[in-house]
Amino acid sequence: MSTRISIELVPRDAAALLAEAAEARHVAPCVLTVNIPDLLRFPLRSWDACGTLRELFPNRIPHLRAMDFSEADVPALIDKLDANGVTEILVVQGDPPQDLRKIHRTKSIELIRWIHRVRPAMIIHGAFDPYRAGVKQELDSCKAKIDAGARGFFTQPFFDLRFIEIYAEQLQGIRVHWGLSPVLGDKSRAYWENRNNAVFPRGFQPTLEWNRDFARQALAAIREMDQDAYFMPIRCPIQDYLKEIL
Repeated sequence: MSTRISIELVPRDAAALLAEAAEARHVAPCVLTVNIPDLLRFPLRSWDACGTLRELFPNRIPHLRAMDFSEADVPALIDKLDANGVTEILVVQGDPPQDLRKIHRTKSIELIRWIHRVRPAMIIHGAFDPYRAGVKQELDSCKAKIDAGARGFFTQPFFDLRFIEIYAEQLQGIRVHWGLSPVLGDKSRAYWENRNNAVFPRGFQPTLEWNRDFARQALAAIREMDQDAYFMPIRCPIQDYLKEIL
């Protein structure tokens, strides 16, 4: 299989999303896949955002927050996915909402299992976080998600090729979208370190040049492994970040 590249776009509203998606297609016409996070601070849900982008991207992957659904919600959820032409999803655990909206104790592995049971043809990706726990614990979690029905994974962004190599060796034979994201400025680095426990190499520099150079190296390594990648251009114009990478 050839390397598939996805771009993560934030669904602030339909107009802004369409504009950013059009820019992404212009800058990187080879990219035919988009993945959309489900962010409660915006009114546009991920599956509806995927419907909005139906004419621009043939492959659209909404993130689904496991804690937002019970098992009884799954049939209605699948109806929403079908209505928006969604055949591929990413199941994440999700962060607790800031307001008082209802959530469930559903774990991501449970939602994967429920959806797979009702719609076996749905391509389900699990979330893979190299910083969340120890290596063995995270790999055990991956195995459990595969047993539940996941076919592959989307990772948190990596900033060190050595980490990619370690996990890729352990995940041979599994399709993984390795995450790449620019980290620009000391505040952005502090966010990734303090909020997500990310690890940066000693020579890391929070500059656009360093991040683009790392992304080129990482993408070459990912292609060599015949794996997939996704770009998360946070707080950086898509053109500035991707124009010299893709």
